[in-house]
Amino acid sequence: MPKPNSISRRSFLKASMAAAAIAWSAKSYARIVGANDRLGMAFIGCGGIANHHLEKLLSIRERENLDLVATCDVYQTRALAFRDKINAAGGHAEVLGHHSEVLARKDVDYVLIATPEHSHARLTLDALDAGKHVYCEKPLTHEIKEAQRVVKRAKDTGLKLQVGVQGLSDNSYATAHEAIKAGKLGLVVEAQIDYVRHYSLEKGPWRGDAAAQYAEKPADLDWREWLLPVSRRPWNPHHYFEWRNYRDYSGGIATDLFVHRITRLIRALGLTYPRRAVGMGDIYLWPDGRDLPDSLEMLLEYPAIEGISPGLTLHILGTMANANGNRHCIRGHRATLVFTDTGWDIVEEGSGKVLESHVKEGAEDVALHHANHHQAIRDDAPLNCPPEFGLYGVAAVCMGNLSWFKRRMIEWDERREKAVPA
Repeated sequence: MPKPNSISRRSFLKASMAAAAIAWSAKSYARIVGANDRLGMAFIGCGGIANHHLEKLLSIRERENLDLVATCDVYQTRALAFRDKINAAGGHAEVLGHHSEVLARKDVDYVLIATPEHSHARLTLDALDAGKHVYCEKPLTHEIKEAQRVVKRAKDTGLKLQVGVQGLSDNSYATAHEAIKAGKLGLVVEAQIDYVRHYSLEKGPWRGDAAAQYAEKPADLDWREWLLPVSRRPWNPHHYFEWRNYRDYSGGIATDLFVHRITRLIRALGLTYPRRAVGMGDIYLWPDGRDLPDSLEMLLEYPAIEGISPGLTLHILGTMANANGNRHCIRGHRATLVFTDTGWDIVEEGSGKVLESHVKEGAEDVALHHANHHQAIRDDAPLNCPPEFGLYGVAAVCMGNLSWFKRRMIEWDERREKAVPA
């Protein structure tokens, strides 16, 4: 894992006595949970992604000694459906009306936050303040400054925050890092990766049928709570059901998809903040009211990394109109590491000879990612995707998006620790 950046070091040194007391309390609590062994978890957000988590958690709950004790969503119909699925599987969950009620429960050890991106920071910070461990779906937050706050809070409390980039529960990226550190590629100068899809012309990315059925807001949906911290506005079913298309709630391709890929390279290369970023693309095929691009490419430049790179560029391809993707690879002066379905190969420059192959252990799997989180809570095992990786992933995709919004190159200002137009 990369060494903590200057934010974390200064945050630690400036932590108040109150924060230290919170951290001690949280760490003590974690030890009690480990001794007791049984974990109680609750859902905050019961939509589509959360439903995938629910299925996986139900399948491993006995093996993992797990109680699914509560469900919570601003749309109560969804929370009730989750409760019914849990209870039908032999569990006993309660529906709670507000996330503060979840966080007040003594039988809740950790929460899954699977809500739209714009609410991740608020809910995660509330959970950490309440002494709860957190599994937060990707991206960690909607903005860089929010991610910085979350990383600091997680460090200060000592609680376990797993970011939902479950691809890191495939050990290919950790082992790639060891191979790269050992000099097997030579000095690294470039990496590339993609996330491409193909949507029909009739119905573009993240558009569905639900919005047309809900011209009027459901009576048991708290629209104001869902919007927070975004300013008040009238009910809009497209915003609620198709939020990934709108800048106020999401970063679209970059934050919903690219963050999965970029975080893998952050792990493999030991990356932190990009030095510069450019985002290019547009709303080419679906000018349907969305304000985020349907095709996007990002080019990120990273500074030198001792023993690994004199500086490198990272290219990410993303279009929702064509699923023909790019090879996922890391290029060094001596060889290229190519990620495959089964792990990775190191291919010698010039000869094309495969010098070494790795067969992966683990997988891109939600159940494995939760199991790793449970082990971290119980036994202080290393997290597969700790909050620092979440921060650096958010920094990369937000800088790329900001470049697209501003139509300018974006730089990282080390002194102010923020992204600024070049």
